[in-house]
Amino acid sequence: MKAWIAILNVGVLLGVPVGASEDKVAPLGTYKASERNYWAFQPRKNATPPTFIEPGDKAWVSTPVDGFILATLKKVGLRPSPPADKTTLIRRVTYDLHGLPPTPEEIDAFLHDPSPKAYEHLVDRLLASPRYGEQWGRHWLDVVRFAESDGYEYDTHRPDAYRFRDYVVQSFNEDKPYTQFVKEQLAGDEMDSSNETNLVASGFNRLGPLRKNAGNQNVASSRNEVLTEMTNIVGAAFLGVTVGCARCHDHKFDPFRQSDYYRMQGFFAQAQPNDLLRATKEEQDAWHATVDPLQQQMRQLQMKMRRAPEEEKGKLQVELDAIDEKMPLPLTAIYAVKDTPKEATPIHTLFHGDYLDPRESVGARPLGVLLPDNTPEEAIITATPRLNLANWIVNPDHPLTARVMVNRIWQYHFGRGIVSTANDFGRMGGRPSHPELLDYLANLYVANGWRMKPLHRMILLSSAYRQASESPMEKIAMEKDAENSLLWKFSKRRLEAEEIRDSMLAISGKLNPKIGGPSVLVPIDRDLVKMLKRPQYWVATKDKSAYDRRTMYLIYKRNLQLPFMGVFDAPDMQLSCPRREQSAHALQALELLNGQMSNELAAVFAERLQKERPANPARLDLAWRLATGRAPTTKEKLLASQYLAEKPGDPVRWKELALDLYNLNAFLYVN
Repeated sequence: MKAWIAILNVGVLLGVPVGASEDKVAPLGTYKASERNYWAFQPRKNATPPTFIEPGDKAWVSTPVDGFILATLKKVGLRPSPPADKTTLIRRVTYDLHGLPPTPEEIDAFLHDPSPKAYEHLVDRLLASPRYGEQWGRHWLDVVRFAESDGYEYDTHRPDAYRFRDYVVQSFNEDKPYTQFVKEQLAGDEMDSSNETNLVASGFNRLGPLRKNAGNQNVASSRNEVLTEMTNIVGAAFLGVTVGCARCHDHKFDPFRQSDYYRMQGFFAQAQPNDLLRATKEEQDAWHATVDPLQQQMRQLQMKMRRAPEEEKGKLQVELDAIDEKMPLPLTAIYAVKDTPKEATPIHTLFHGDYLDPRESVGARPLGVLLPDNTPEEAIITATPRLNLANWIVNPDHPLTARVMVNRIWQYHFGRGIVSTANDFGRMGGRPSHPELLDYLANLYVANGWRMKPLHRMILLSSAYRQASESPMEKIAMEKDAENSLLWKFSKRRLEAEEIRDSMLAISGKLNPKIGGPSVLVPIDRDLVKMLKRPQYWVATKDKSAYDRRTMYLIYKRNLQLPFMGVFDAPDMQLSCPRREQSAHALQALELLNGQMSNELAAVFAERLQKERPANPARLDLAWRLATGRAPTTKEKLLASQYLAEKPGDPVRWKELALDLYNLNAFLYVN
C-alpha cells in the first residue's frame, strides 16, 4: 500500500487537476470492517500442506496439492478414485497442454517406458513444446475477449490484431512472468514505446467491441463505451471482480462505489488508439492509388442517397456495397495505444452511467476497498497512468491477482476452479472449495517468480490429477458432492470446438503446423456474409494449405462465427469468457454427421488409413488408435468388420467408418 501511495504522490506532481475548476470532486469515502473482511479482499494466508500418518494416505500424496485434496475428502468421508491407466493419462495430459491428440508413436513410447519418471518426462516434454503456448494462449484470449473485428453493425475487420494473438502465444511458451505479462498488456507503450513487443501487447486495451458512428469514433458516446470496455476488462481478467456493475450505481453486493468505477476509468483517460504503419512508402502510395478513387465514389453515392427518394435508395446501396467489396485491407500496422495528454477525457461519475449527465469530477485510483481509507487519488494526466495501475495489480501482496490467475490455471486442468466463478471472486461468486490450497498455490506462484510452468508441473504430477474418471464410491460420492468440487475423481470433459476441429485435421494427417502470422479466412457460404447488417469484407485466403491450420489461426470475427464453432459452444467474444460451456444437443451430431468439413476430413482420414495399412485388422487398429488413443474393443472391431464386409473393398465404407469415429464419445471426450 505504501508503494501505491508513493506512486500516487509522484503522479500528482507530474499531473494537472482534473475537470473544470467549478466541478465538485467526489468524496473518497470509507469502508466498513464487514466490507473489508470478505475473504477475497483479505491478505493470503500462509497455508501449510496437511500431513498424514496412515501408509496409504502418505503414498497417495505425490505433491503438496494432494495433501489439501485428501484432507478435505476425508472430512466428508470420501476417498480418491484409483489412478487412471497410462493410455488414458497420456491422452488426458496431451489434450490438456496441447489441445491435440497424442500420436500412436507417442503413446507407444510412453506405454513402453519402464522408468518410474516416465510420466514426469512426458509432462516436461509437453510443457517445452510450442504447442503448449497455442493451447494455453487460447485460454487467455478467451478471457480478454480477443477478436479481429469491431462488432456492432459495422463489424470492421482488424487486420493487424493477429499480432496480439501471436504475442500471447509466445509469452506462454517463454513462461513469461505474469507480472511482466500484465504490465506489457496494460502499459507496454508506457514502459518502452520503442519496443515493438510492448506496443503489440498494449493492443490489449483495444480488444473490446467498438461502435463506429458513421466512421466517427470520437463522439462522446463512443469514447464513453471505449473507456467502459477498458475498465471492465481489468476487473474481469486481472482482478476477478465484477467492477463493471458499479458503472451506473454503487455495486449492489460488493463494496465497489460508483466513484471507484470512474476512478479506475481515470487511468485510461489519456489512452488513445495508435496504429503504427509498417508499410513502405511504395506500398502506401499503391494502397492510396486504389483506395482514394473508391472512397471518392462512395462519398458521391452517399451524397446522392441523402437526397434520393426511397425507391432509389436500394439501388444506390447495392452500388455502395459493390464498391465496398473492392476496398483492399488497411495497410499493415501495429494495433497499439498511446498517451495523448492534450486529448485526455475529463472523468466524472455519470448519473446512471449516462455520458450526457456527468456529475462529480474524479481522478485516478484503484478500488478503495483494497486501499487504506481516504487514500488520495492520482491526476488523470501523469507520465504513466496505466503502468501505475499495473504496478498496483501485480504487487506481490495484492489479495486478488495471484489467486485469480492460479484459479484459472486450476480450472483449465480440472474443468472447475477452486472458485467456480473465475471472473467473480465477489459475494455473488462461488466460495473456494479449498481455500487453504488456493492460498498455498498463490503464494507458491508468487515465490516462483509468477511463472506458470512450475505450477502446471505440480498440478499435473499430483495424484489428484491422475485419478480415474470413474470411482468405486460413485453413488455415495454423488450424494455428498454431485459437482465433484472436492475432486474425488477426475471429471471427464468434452473437447472444445477448436480441439475437435484440430483433432480431425491431425487424425486425417492434414494439419498444417505453421505457427503465427495473419489470420486465415476460409471459404464460407456467401449467404452467411449477406445476413450481416452491413457489407462485410470476407475474401478467402489464397493459400489453400492455410485452411488446414489450427483453428486459433482462423479469423475470429464477432458478427460472423463459423457454424461449426457456434455449435460446439465457442464464445462470440463480445464479453470475457472465463469458462467454455459444454452442452450436448442434436445439432452437434448433425454437424459431425452431415457437415461439409467433417465429411471432407473423414474422406482424407480413410485415404490415410488405406495408404498406411494395406489390410485389416491392422487398419482398424490404426483407425481407433488415431481417433481415440486406444485399440478397438472386441465388440467395436467385430461391428466394424461386419460393416466393411458387406461391401468388400468399397472405399465409401471406409469413409463412412472414419466419419463414425469422429462421432464416438471416445473421440469427443477426454476421460
